[in-house]
Amino acid sequence: MKNIPLHWKIIIGLVLGTIWAVLSGYFGWSKFTADWIAPWGTIFISLLKLIAVPLVLFSIIGGIVGLGDPKHLGKLGGRTLLFYLMTTVIAVTIGLIIVNVVAPGKLMDEDVRLENRISYELWAKSEGLPHQDDHCYICEDKYKELTQSIAERTGYENDEQVKAKLKSLEEHTNKSPLSFLVDMVPSNIFYSLTDNTRMMNIIFFAIFFGITLLFIPKEKADPVINLVNGLAEVFLKMVDFIMKAAPFFVFALMAGLVSSMAGDNVGKIFELFKGLTWYSLSVLGGLLLMAFVIYPTIMKIFVRRLTYKQFLKGISPAQMLAFSTSSSAATLPVTLECVEENLKVDPKVSSFVLPIGATVNMDGTSLYQSVAVVFLAQMHMIDLTLGQQLTVIMTATLASIGAAAIPSAGLIMLMVVLTSVGLNPAWIAIILPIDRILDMVRTVVNVTGDATISTVIGEFYEKEKSKQVNK
Repeated sequence: MKNIPLHWKIIIGLVLGTIWAVLSGYFGWSKFTADWIAPWGTIFISLLKLIAVPLVLFSIIGGIVGLGDPKHLGKLGGRTLLFYLMTTVIAVTIGLIIVNVVAPGKLMDEDVRLENRISYELWAKSEGLPHQDDHCYICEDKYKELTQSIAERTGYENDEQVKAKLKSLEEHTNKSPLSFLVDMVPSNIFYSLTDNTRMMNIIFFAIFFGITLLFIPKEKADPVINLVNGLAEVFLKMVDFIMKAAPFFVFALMAGLVSSMAGDNVGKIFELFKGLTWYSLSVLGGLLLMAFVIYPTIMKIFVRRLTYKQFLKGISPAQMLAFSTSSSAATLPVTLECVEENLKVDPKVSSFVLPIGATVNMDGTSLYQSVAVVFLAQMHMIDLTLGQQLTVIMTATLASIGAAAIPSAGLIMLMVVLTSVGLNPAWIAIILPIDRILDMVRTVVNVTGDATISTVIGEFYEKEKSKQVNK
């Protein structure tokens, strides 16, 4: 087992966890699974949540100060960040459009979704979170019966007084149009740091803190920057330690979650994988749209010297490496070589734009996160409001800044996006079975996006250099 790569160990853990969940349902072992196996999955989620807040905080601050002195960035830095922000917002928006039109979570069996919904309500109550607007239209006796059954399987406290109509939608409609901006700015950052659901507050503070560091004297900023970078490395190493035990944790997480959703009904497990198929097609459709529609359009508008076919041929080595490693950081040296040698982009541009892109530009990851959040909400009978979906856009865009350029980093950031709209971060276990394949494809899109923007910025740079020569 020592020579088997970690991602294959995780896949083995996923498969074994799913097999155990099926056997658990067939032989009636769901109570044993909930009592003795599922808690290890809960520990895994708790460890990831433990790391998520400080990792996002220090990674975003480190990523911003890594841009250098803003006085010397000029047009190059401004254009780079503008284009990266633009493509990320486009990616998230495309993901939300696709998942709302296809609605993969709604294609599952209604009874399965109903039980998922009740599980969510029990979890939200146990966490002290406000519930979503209730759409569970069933008779009171059946509702109580299902609530008690799910509470026993999941370990959530049974509450027979769960109301048929919840007030969160009414509270939301009473807020002002700019309430999302008010909610984004924290009044006490130390309070926000103690609450995983206040991730937007933490991201706002991190960006504000990082930008401010760029404007103070270097001798005063350097000790703080070194501390921030050192702390970021510590938390990344903590992720590394946790991931060494990930195959066991993933087995427990998958077995526990699937068993809690399906109980002793094996048919519900297959309903879950039916939903995952539609979810995968939705994500892949969005990624292909970015790679073969959005990026070619950007290239056609701003770069006339290359056809998109020539562009793809030039960066194909980087794309292949990205697919096999699922890491933008590991692919960066090859991406630099492809962009400079094959696409003829000035090294002054590529050496600045591409490293930033590997840190802050995660188009594929952001698109996947937006689809995943809405899919998970749909399969639990939760209709996210327009305001909540706008929150998804902002959180996924900003969280991409803090996403480490390593395999499955987007999965940790997905927990950030889920908590930002009050959903259960443990739901990441539902999409784990097919995450590795999607991770490989979305990393290809991440690298392709970086190369696209680098080529565009390089074109602007060459035009401005020509104008200076003519003068």
